[in-house]
Order: sequence, then structure tokens, then C-alpha cells
Amino acid sequence: MLKTLSAQIGQYKRASILTPIFTSLEVVMEVLIPYVTAKLIDLGINAGDLGNVYRYGAIMLAMACLSLFFGIKAGQFSAYASSGFAANLRSAMYRNIQTFSFSDIDKFSTSGLVTRMTTDVSNLQNAYQQLLRISVRAPFRMLSSIIMCFIIDVRMSLIFVIAMVVLSVFLYFLISRVAGLFKQVFERYDQLNGSVQENVAAIRVVKAFVREDHENKKFSAAAEALYRLYVRTEGLMALNHPVMNLVVYACIIAISWFGAQFVVAGTLTTGEITSLFTYVMSILMSLMMLSMIFVMLTQSAASGQRVAEVIDEQADIVNPKKAETNVPNGNIDFNHVFFAYKAGSGEYAIQNISFHVRSGETIGVIGGTGSGKSSLVNLVSRLYDVSKGSVMVGGRDVRHYDLDALRDAVAVVLQKNVLFSGTILDNLRWGNADATLEECQEACRMACADEFIEQMPQGYDTRIEQGGTNVSGGQKQRLCIARALLKHPKVLVLDDSTSACDTATDAAIQRAFREDLPQLTKIIIAQRISSVKDCDRILVLDKGRVSGFDTHDNLLRQNAIYREIYTLQNEDAGDFDEPDKNRKAKKNSHKQKNRKP
Repeated sequence: MLKTLSAQIGQYKRASILTPIFTSLEVVMEVLIPYVTAKLIDLGINAGDLGNVYRYGAIMLAMACLSLFFGIKAGQFSAYASSGFAANLRSAMYRNIQTFSFSDIDKFSTSGLVTRMTTDVSNLQNAYQQLLRISVRAPFRMLSSIIMCFIIDVRMSLIFVIAMVVLSVFLYFLISRVAGLFKQVFERYDQLNGSVQENVAAIRVVKAFVREDHENKKFSAAAEALYRLYVRTEGLMALNHPVMNLVVYACIIAISWFGAQFVVAGTLTTGEITSLFTYVMSILMSLMMLSMIFVMLTQSAASGQRVAEVIDEQADIVNPKKAETNVPNGNIDFNHVFFAYKAGSGEYAIQNISFHVRSGETIGVIGGTGSGKSSLVNLVSRLYDVSKGSVMVGGRDVRHYDLDALRDAVAVVLQKNVLFSGTILDNLRWGNADATLEECQEACRMACADEFIEQMPQGYDTRIEQGGTNVSGGQKQRLCIARALLKHPKVLVLDDSTSACDTATDAAIQRAFREDLPQLTKIIIAQRISSVKDCDRILVLDKGRVSGFDTHDNLLRQNAIYREIYTLQNEDAGDFDEPDKNRKAKKNSHKQKNRKP
């Protein structure tokens, strides 16, 4: 962990080195001032020598000014170094997250990654800033003060030694108790962030179903769990301050008692006991700062572990050493493919699937919920890797391709369409950053998006709000299809990407693909038979297995599942995702009609 985090200091090493240097100089000035004060009292005030008063007073003023200057510079460099360190941590995490496969994202969860990049990094930033200043200032100031105390009087210095032993035992007890609690706190933060993200993303559904009270209760439960754990943790940390005060006051009483006797006996001067009081406060304040640092480092250690996990995570899907960069054509082969979302679980979403698609073919994929449709197409662009078997594109295993080359050649319009804040043109150019306006217009024409874009006041310069909230579901889908077409892929995968479009628009998109993109291999996942019946062939999936793979007419004659879906949809008799349930419902309805009165 430390190696991973320290590597992110990067270009801020100079500031990180200068901070403790200026902090040390500041402490030197602070430690010498009480010593000079003792001289001013003994050789100036008590001796009635005004010249010594002026001389030592001027020295103290110069030391104070130098201390102020060194403190300012230390503060500036520590802020620069800690802010830069945090920026590098976030950048390193974000860069690595971009390499993650879908399974890697599932491992950490979206809310967990957000917490790590915000709360955890902020904790590390504060810890690093304190580490550069206080972790140098406190021990150096304490050590210097102890040395000065021993120089003044060895007997009185033993009081500080006893105090340090008592505080060390207490700090060990405190840190050992709170270390595990902080790890639990950040896990609770993940849950809280997850609740907020889910609610905000689905706020329209929440309001449509009047579930505000339910969501409030769910959030309150997560917040309450975090609150209780934090109270428990902070309750232990709160012991730090009163124990420190107890030790400080005990030391002051001891110095006052023994110091008064030594002054009366003539073995200690008034100036020396005055400086001892200053040094005891300095030592004990340094100990208090050290205790705070230990607690803070304990807290930040949990954050550091979580951040390092993301930076060190090796993506499941990476480029091979000698990667192929050219996808020759759109041929697709599935060879005895098995796939499970959780490796080694044996719970396969796809089981022993084999089929061949020729370049330029249009393939429909249909099946009930959970049949493996989306899982199947995610393997083509290597968003996931197969558990067994192989998936080939252009005659080569997808695991042999450069990922960028493969995903440029296999354009996927996912089931959950996403648009980004910016203009329509900005969103389209995600497919091709160098696309001209004419190319964007042509892609939108094939996706049937041009008709609604031209009706907008600003046309292609119309701004899309975050998440595409100012366009309809069908408009969003058509823009995402146009964006994919701008990649000029060899294979186009539409994962239920026209479900929000009316049947006329869906048919127009299919016709444009046939006429304008005959060489493009097209895989169309759909819920409606009308969306796939004109495909060259249709793949019927059932519980992760191939039930049929043929033309529409042949499947109607030979495949019971496809025939039932077709019948149910034509009769408008329900959801084909549950054909057994629909069949029973229709049978019961028929009985009710024929029942004698």
C-alpha cells in the first residue's frame, strides 16, 4: 500500500521535502525563544541590566519573525504538496478504472468507487498535509524541548519522562481500538452513497410510484447505521483530549511543587522555572498533536488501503502481448461457449452455445428474460471474457485482438442508452471525434434521428442535459445508434436498442441498414418479433441455450418457443417473457367464457 501511494507524490517531491525543512526551522526558533526568555529574566530583569533586556528582547523579536516566515513557507509547501498528491491519486484511480472490465466494476461497485475517489482521497490529502507538518513539527519540537529541559535541570526533566510513558500506553490502547472501526465506517459510506445514487438516478420512478417515504426510510436507515458507528468511533477518540489535559495539569502541578522547593533552595532560578513551564507545555502539546496524528493515520490507513486496491487492481480483460490490430471482416463464430458472471461459481448464464454468422448477415436474437441475450452479445466485443470455449470475429479469437481495435470494429449500442451533457454533435462524435457534420447527418438519417433533430431550434447544436433527460427514450436510442454507426464498424450490435421506438421507425431503421450497410454484420436483440422477422436468421435462446437458429418462416414451423412468442404477440395476449404464465392465463380465460351460467 505505502509503495503504491508514495508513487503518486510524483512532481510534488520537492514541495514534500521543503515542508519538513521549513517546519524544522520554525520549531528551532520556537524552542530557543523560551531559553532566551530565561536569560532576559535572569540577566536582564532580575539583574537590573537594561542593556541585556534590550539585547535579549531584540533576539526574541528576530526569532519570532523568522519563526513566522518559516511557518508561512511550510504551510504553503504542505498545501501545494498535499493537493497535488490528492490530484495524482484521483487521476491514477480514474485512469485505472477506465481499463476495468464490467466484472471489475461489479467487484468494487459504482458507489464504492465514488466513495474512494472522494471521501477516501480527501482523508489521505488531509493526512499527508498533517504528516508533512505536524508529524515533523511535533516530535522535533518535543525532542528539542526535552533536550532543553535536561540542559536546564535533569531532576525536573524526569517528570516529562513519566508523562510520556503514561501517554504512550494510552495511545496504544486508543489506536488498537479505533483502527478496525474506521474500516467499517467507510464501508457504511459506500452503502450510503449507493442509496443516494440509486435514488437520484431513478427519481422519476420514485415520484411516479409515490415511494418518497419508502426511499426516505431506506436512506435514514443507512444514515443511522453510519451515525451509530461514527458515534462509537468518535466516542473513543474523544478520550484523547481529557487524558491529555489530565497529564498536562499533573505535570504543571508537579513542576510548581518541586520547582518552588528548588528555587527556595537556590538550585533553580526564576528564569529557569519560567522556561520549564513553557517547555512542559510545548512537550505535552507536541504529545497531544502526536496522538491526533496517530488517530488520523489510523483513519487514513483504512482509506489508503481502499485507494491502493483500486490503483493496484489488474483488469480482468487486457491486451495480449502480440495483439492483432486489424479485424478483417464481420464473421462471427461461437464455439462451445460457456459464460458465468462469477468465475468458478458454475452458474452459467450461457451454456455450450455454438453458431456461425457470415459477414454482412443480419441476425436477430430473441428469448425470454434471463435467457442470456445480453450476455451473448457482450462477449462479441469482449466486454466480458468467456469461461469456456471461444468467440471469434473475423476468423480470430477476440482474446487475440487489441481491445481498441476490436471495439472499434464491433460497435455496441447497449440496452441502457447513455448520452452525455453537451450538444447533439458532441454526443455523436463520441463515435468518431473527427466526423464532419455531413457524416453525422448521414448517420442520423440511417438511424432515423434526423427528423426530430431538424425540428429542434438549434438543430445539431441543441444541448443535451446530463443523462439525456431532455429527449425521449426513442430519441435517445436513435442518437445512440447514429453514434455507433459513425465508428464505421464491421459488426453492429443492437441490444434491444429500438424498444422505445414505434414499429414504423423500427422498420425504417432496419430498411436503412439493409440498403445502406449491406456489408455490415448486424446483431439485433429485440423483444418484438416484428423487429427481427426480416433478419437473415434468428437465434432463439432459452435459459442460456440455443433453442433454434433459422429463418422466421422455418422457426414458425419447427420451433415451439418461437411459435408461441409469435402467437402471443400477434394476439396481443401478454408478455412473452413468461410464456407459461401467459398460456395458463389464456387457458383460464377460455374456460371462463365457456362456463355454463
